Amino acid sequence: QVQLVESGGGLVQAGGSLRLSCTASGRTFSTFAMGWFRQAPGNEREFVARISWRGSSTYYAGSVKGRFTISRDNAKNTVYLQMNNLKPEDTAVYYCAADSSSVGRPWYYADYDYWGQGTQVTVSS
Repeated sequence: QVQLVESGGGLVQAGGSLRLSCTASGRTFSTFAMGWFRQAPGNEREFVARISWRGSSTYYAGSVKGRFTISRDNAKNTVYLQMNNLKPEDTAVYYCAADSSSVGRPWYYADYDYWGQGTQVTVSS
């Protein structure tokens, strides 16, 4: 059983930066593609970023491309989301997710198998 735990959320002013971390239990973490999603109250769950298990391929939602960077450190069982130039519309609960197949659609939440509990990111204007 894989467990994912996010951390690093908080309150930040527009234009600021945060780095989210997601730490996984289990020795098979390094074989999973990893993604970040976010969801604001009343909104659908939105794809943010994805990284392949080797870390060689990344995908980003157009709304965050150029501002956010996903990375991973398999030795630490951790995936990161560096968020720069944050905007109020980035406010949401951010979820870490794992895709055991590594062939799922990056933007489709149902193609991911494991989810963390989420961490709140609030960007003030």
